Amino acid sequence: MPVTYEPDVAVPDADALASGDGPSFGRILVPIGVAGDAAAALAVAARVCRSANGVLRLVHVRIYDPPLRSAGRFYPQTADEAAAVLDEALMMAWGYGLRVTTAVVAAPRGEIAAAIAGQASAWPADMIVMTRRPGPAICRLLRGSIPDQVMRMASCPVLAVHPRPQVARKAIR
Repeated sequence: MPVTYEPDVAVPDADALASGDGPSFGRILVPIGVAGDAAAALAVAARVCRSANGVLRLVHVRIYDPPLRSAGRFYPQTADEAAAVLDEALMMAWGYGLRVTTAVVAAPRGEIAAAIAGQASAWPADMIVMTRRPGPAICRLLRGSIPDQVMRMASCPVLAVHPRPQVARKAIR
């Protein structure tokens, strides 16, 4: 196996990947915020998952606000609404002919990326495929985006996909 010594990266030769010794992406996690926005990520995950004969896991993070004094957690989204988001994405994934599991994870506002990375570690995902919504660069610079935070926290590769407007519109119809 040839090795380069520039940034301490091992580069496998082409024959190693052809023999099946390369990375396997049999367990792919796809975080779903809004099912229509996730259409591009699901399309990419479906291609990878089919080629590896893998399993897809759709995860929706149900956000809650930290509890106040003498009050419990406040969820802006009901459990049924969270399940409906996953059901819509599940139908899209089944349309690709994939084996799919789903999970709803609760996380405090501001810790969404940690919840996604934690779910990827707990489920042992081989890769995370998520949508990166376009936004002002200054906002991403100051606050960071959830995909950026997931890339820093996850123990597996993260593929951020830009949503394609035509795919999102078709998924909503």
